[in-house]
Amino acid sequence: MTMTLKEFSKTIGMSQTTVSRALGGYPEVNEATRRKIREAAEQYNYHPNSRATGLATGRSMMIGHILATRTRHEMVNPIFGDFVASASKTYAEHGYDMMFTRVEDGNEEASYLKLKARQVLDGLVVQGPTVKDAHIPILKKIGIPFVVHGRSSELTESYSWVDVNNRAAFKRATQFLIDLGHRRIGLINGLEHMDYAFRRREGYTEALTGSGIEVDPALMSCDEMTEAFGYQRAQQMLQTDAPPTAFVVSSLISAFGVRRAAEQRGLVLGKDFSVVCHDDDLSYFENGRDVPIFTSTRSSVREAGRLLAELLIEKIANPRMKDRHILLEAALVVGTSTGPAPSAG
Repeated sequence: MTMTLKEFSKTIGMSQTTVSRALGGYPEVNEATRRKIREAAEQYNYHPNSRATGLATGRSMMIGHILATRTRHEMVNPIFGDFVASASKTYAEHGYDMMFTRVEDGNEEASYLKLKARQVLDGLVVQGPTVKDAHIPILKKIGIPFVVHGRSSELTESYSWVDVNNRAAFKRATQFLIDLGHRRIGLINGLEHMDYAFRRREGYTEALTGSGIEVDPALMSCDEMTEAFGYQRAQQMLQTDAPPTAFVVSSLISAFGVRRAAEQRGLVLGKDFSVVCHDDDLSYFENGRDVPIFTSTRSSVREAGRLLAELLIEKIANPRMKDRHILLEAALVVGTSTGPAPSAG
């Protein structure tokens, strides 16, 4: 049978408040005590009950993930699923539950004030920030602890975030193709009012201009990262008089669409055309097994979820802590989808 907080606290000879605060990440519990309690929890298979912990600490023990109108499509994205699965596991280890909360664009302040008044959440996660995000300054003003998954390029406010270095990743991906002799490189990108896609386009254009290659708007396209979008845009680019010999793609999902469009024209992946994609390290959408199908800029979204959850729990426990920034670098993993440009082969 599952132990209650009262039973577990009595078993290890500590108060319920100390146990709750230790497992909840509160800074006033010293590290030796915290480690002792966590080891005991593992030994006795004790898992905190969020309601009991909340009564002991005066907290709701609930963390909210914001679903803004602009990011409604993210619910069906496997990247979203991996991120949330990792974050929720970390929340549970600290006695927190998770909920999704919908916030309408244009009505953010009223929504957050209502959440604060109801005291249903101890902290919030902002996902998919735009280039100039409206949520961040409002949350700073209201004073709800929050962490952003990503960044907002045009904001000057200080806030805590966890992000991948999208600009550097796409600059490196594009440069890799340039070094293989490609000069006509298409960009299949996410919606560019979203900050991650904005930064990826900047990395792409920096690599081109740095190598003396003119940026061609006809080779750049952005939309929601579906397979159909990758297929349609690649098909259009490949039908032009000067088609691209390579593509940089913001999602593994869209990369499969690019491959479908090229192969319908009789082109062989890695020989007649090359593709580098991002976000290929997904649980339910694999980029091959032993050998990757696509060369990719790889960064673990599950690791990002864990780091963000830990950072938010720390902020909840210590509201006065300084804002922290965690920038993850993507690794370039070479697969079978890249090779020398046909003219350079």
